[in-house]
Amino acid sequence: MLQSSKRYEKGVEDYLDWAFATRAIGDQISCPCKLCYHRFWHRRDKVFNHLIANGIQPASNTEMNTKGIPDDMDRLIYDTHRYFVENFTNNNEEVGNEPNVEAKKFYKLVEDGKEELYPGCKTFSKLSFLIRLFLLKCIHGLTNNAFSEILDLIRESLPEAKLPKSFNEANKLVKDLGLHYDKIDACRNDCMLYWKDHEADTFCHVCQAPRWKESENQVGNQVTNTSHKVPAKVIWYFPLKPRLQRLYMCSETAELMRWHDEKRDKDELLRHPAGGQAWKEFDRLYPNFF
Repeated sequence: MLQSSKRYEKGVEDYLDWAFATRAIGDQISCPCKLCYHRFWHRRDKVFNHLIANGIQPASNTEMNTKGIPDDMDRLIYDTHRYFVENFTNNNEEVGNEPNVEAKKFYKLVEDGKEELYPGCKTFSKLSFLIRLFLLKCIHGLTNNAFSEILDLIRESLPEAKLPKSFNEANKLVKDLGLHYDKIDACRNDCMLYWKDHEADTFCHVCQAPRWKESENQVGNQVTNTSHKVPAKVIWYFPLKPRLQRLYMCSETAELMRWHDEKRDKDELLRHPAGGQAWKEFDRLYPNFF
C-alpha cells in the first residue's frame, strides 16, 4: 500500500539520515521495509522507494540487534540443520531411536536458542548473545584470550548468565551452526601445505625448511621432544562447500543463487559474468555442479 502522507515521508527521511549516519556499510543499509525486513542491503534512494511503496516493518528490541539485523535464531538453526528437520523430526519411525550426532547438535542449538541469557532477560537468548559477541570479535579483531576474558568479566558481573567458560567452548557452538574453519600447517616460506599426502611430513619438500618452530630440543629437522611440536605457520581454511550449502538452505538466498540461470537475460550481450566465456566453459566441464 502506498504511503503518501507528507508526515510519513518526513519520518522516512529522518530515519534514513540517522540510519546512514550510524548503520551504513559503504553507501548501503539493510532495508527495513515489509518485504526486505533487513534481509537485503540497498542504497538510500532504493530504501526510500521501498519504504514509501511497502511501508516499514515494525520491530521491537527483542527482534533486532544494534546493527539493524534480525536475530532470527529459529530460522538460523532451521537453515543449518534443515535436512535433519525435514527428514527425521517428523518421521515416526525415528522417534524411538537414539539421536545421532546431527540430531544432538540440532536439539542443543534449539535449547540454547530458547534459553534466556539470564533469568528474566527478554533481549537475548544464550545463542543470540554469543553470536553477537563473535560478531564483535571479528569486527574489532579481538584475540581468543580477549574473548575469554570478556566472558569472564560478564560472568563476574552477571553470575546468573548462562555463558561458556572460554573461547574454545563458545567456538564449539559456532561450529555447529556451520561456520567452522580448519587449521592447516603451512611451510614458513609459503611453499606448500601439510595437507592430504603431505599431512605427516616434518619438513617442506620444496625448500627443506622444518615444519616446526625451532626450540632448544630441535636440531635441524630432528625434533627430540615430540610433545612440543609447534608449527612454524598455520593457515585458516574456510571450507567452501558448507558455505555454498548454507546459501541454498535459505529460500531467499537460494533464489538469488539461481538467478543467473533462471531469470538472467540470455542474449549475445555480456550483461553478467555468467555470459562470459570462462563461466560457460566451467559449466561445460562441470555439468552436475552447473
